[in-house]
Amino acid sequence: MKALVVKNTGSWYQLKTEDGRLIDARLKGNFRLKDIKSTNPVAVGDIVLIEENLGATASISEIENRKNYMIRRASNLSKQSHIIAANIDQAFLIVTVNYPVTTPAFIDRFLSTTEAYRIPALILFNKTDSYSNEDKEYMDALIHLYRTIGYACYSISALADKDLSFMQDLLKDKITLFSGHSGVGKSTIINRLIPGTRQKTQEISKYHNKGMHTTTFSEMIELPEGGYIIDTPGIKGFGAFDMDGVEISHYFPEIFRFSHDCKFNNCSHRKEPGCAVRKAVEAQYISESRYRSYLSMMDDESDGKYRGLGVNGYKTNK
Repeated sequence: MKALVVKNTGSWYQLKTEDGRLIDARLKGNFRLKDIKSTNPVAVGDIVLIEENLGATASISEIENRKNYMIRRASNLSKQSHIIAANIDQAFLIVTVNYPVTTPAFIDRFLSTTEAYRIPALILFNKTDSYSNEDKEYMDALIHLYRTIGYACYSISALADKDLSFMQDLLKDKITLFSGHSGVGKSTIINRLIPGTRQKTQEISKYHNKGMHTTTFSEMIELPEGGYIIDTPGIKGFGAFDMDGVEISHYFPEIFRFSHDCKFNNCSHRKEPGCAVRKAVEAQYISESRYRSYLSMMDDESDGKYRGLGVNGYKTNK
């Protein structure tokens, strides 16, 4: 029987079966023998094959091939990677320019990963009701930057805005990943979109200006109009994974466009003569913040922090 993984609680998975039942499951004993190098061999959004047991539980025997997945470098480096979610139609990055601060570097690492896995992404700037005039000017500058590159951007206040119907239209009949730092308002937005969900929310630490973790495990939440939101725990950093150094520029659309005019095909856009990308940065056709993010990811690659994974997020021999 096939089932959809709708929640991951660490040792147990909650599944939705083809006939609409919710059932708890664990991995079948020999499943762990496979060459899986991620912290979570099964991710929310996976379609799995199961064998039902006595006591209304099941064993997961196999994962179907994934359409795509979002992955980041795991904090536990011995496991190398962490799959955030699988089989995603689109990704919403929830950001705040203050309360807490989301840096452009974090945004760029997230967007480059969605580019790598061909997942459409948009940026949702939240908490506009709490911003100073300076905060709003900075937000407007970021929105202009990312819209110029080609990313849809929206600004909202999940607490103060009376109408979020535009979001319901964007989410309808799609599987959408919600991601961002703790405290940016993911749970508040979900509570507004799906009354009765009651996702936990928590105040920002005034001392650190950082969010406190309220979502502990990834979970798929069904939308009344059709589709799912994948709510994920807040993440402090986004360590990109599964990118070769020569490929990183491919995942920055504006850098990739100018790279065609570089003198050398394998130009790293650092010190090579005839680099069209560096000229574009100097001429302000490419923002300095985006270029710095690119260089930072190149430095990660040179330190050996990237490793190759196959289509299902399993280790390969690149």
